[in-house]
Amino acid sequence: MKARQKGIDKDVALDKVAVDEETVAPKEPIIKVRDVKKYYHMGEVTVRAVDGVTFDIYEGEFVVILGPSGSGKSTLLNIIGGMDKPTEGEIEFKEEIVTDYSDKQMTDYRRRKIGFVFQFYNLMANLSAIENVELATEICDDAMDIDLVMASVELADRADHFPAQMSGGEQQRVAIARAVAKNPDLLLCDEPTGALDFKTGLTILTLLLKVNKEFNKTIAVITHNAGIARMANRVIKMRSGKILENYINENPEPPESIEW
Repeated sequence: MKARQKGIDKDVALDKVAVDEETVAPKEPIIKVRDVKKYYHMGEVTVRAVDGVTFDIYEGEFVVILGPSGSGKSTLLNIIGGMDKPTEGEIEFKEEIVTDYSDKQMTDYRRRKIGFVFQFYNLMANLSAIENVELATEICDDAMDIDLVMASVELADRADHFPAQMSGGEQQRVAIARAVAKNPDLLLCDEPTGALDFKTGLTILTLLLKVNKEFNKTIAVITHNAGIARMANRVIKMRSGKILENYINENPEPPESIEW
């Protein structure tokens, strides 16, 4: 299905388009996380991987969930993405309680509503780049045009190459294209630059921001890299399973200005 841009009719002058701010409905959260806990029992020891976190993610936001290794951020991503269930608490997605889903409903949620990008690309080695993307779209009802997505990640001329013939950055771009082509409501990225060098990592961050702006995709990036937080609309800092800070970044920086 071809993606269509929404815009103002060219015959309508911008200065004649009146917007009554009081009549514009405020954005609703796409995800609500409510007092979520995830505990693991190892003998007599209880590991509190996620220890009572509450926050919202709004449609169209670029969110960075920041924390050191062991802070619980990846566990939290798995719970939001429907790959794990919390010990306690609720995840609400567009007014539906995900944590009450049956296994079948959870599978459908992962397939159609969530896109995943991981540190390691998880591509099918025996499939070309475009075939890897096509494979993901076959399980969706409203997939995007594959050629459009491949062009957006600047891989149109590499579409027939296999993963072994591609650099790490190119493979990660295929992984992003695979996630975006599903046309998900939320894109979850777990350390997407973790296996890449600095220059390639910036390229991937620039691409994710492009996906956020041009396709209006809500994106949550899980990272230990504090520099990446500077490009986010919202920053959620975690430590020891808890949220230390949750704030709006009023002046997000472009990826090319970020160093680490």
